[in-house]
Amino acid sequence: MSILILYHGSPEIIEKPLFGKGKTYNDYGKGFYCTESEELTKDWACTEGVDGYANRYEIETGALNVLDLSSEKYTILHWLALLMTYRKLKLTTPVMRRGTEWLKEHFLIDLDEYDVIMGYRADDSYFSFARAFVNNEISLKQLSYAMRLGKLGEQFVLKTEKAFGAIQYVGHQAADNIIYYARRKARDEEARAAFMAELEREDINGLYMRDIIREEVTADDARLR
Repeated sequence: MSILILYHGSPEIIEKPLFGKGKTYNDYGKGFYCTESEELTKDWACTEGVDGYANRYEIETGALNVLDLSSEKYTILHWLALLMTYRKLKLTTPVMRRGTEWLKEHFLIDLDEYDVIMGYRADDSYFSFARAFVNNEISLKQLSYAMRLGKLGEQFVLKTEKAFGAIQYVGHQAADNIIYYARRKARDEEARAAFMAELEREDINGLYMRDIIREEVTADDARLR
């Protein structure tokens, strides 16, 4: 039996997560988004001037079909294809339109067969880094670097009724917005500054979106690892 401790940040105490609720335009579509990090959860539970809660749960995963995007089978482009599918994105340039189409055609995973998704988290700041890559502004190496800057960890997303039936509420902790929202904001600003410094170096020999399309790069290409 495999039991995980998960946390969900919210302005509310959520004792029973409800299947079918949630925003459609989250990273992996509609679902209940959790993490194994209590401290990160407290950061995300708070907004400016509003306290939150780190809701704690247990879930038994042995009978669930879990898609782990960090496994060797997948690359950052599989994650990007999902992000481009589920998050709202204004396609403002031809390369962005073609890049999004390419990612969906060659790297998109069908989530319907999975109860749970495990993968990167992308708030608005980090989504902008992903958008810059698809628009050929940064290399794949720079994107990977950017995603590590914020130390956002992985999300554990419940997608099916079966997954929702497996999770159990075990308590919560209050999170003070003065402490945790400030910490979240500081981390975001630090990541943005480090990312801009990285851009100044210019990855001349890097792999860009146009290269991936032109060379028809596939998932087994060593440059994606």
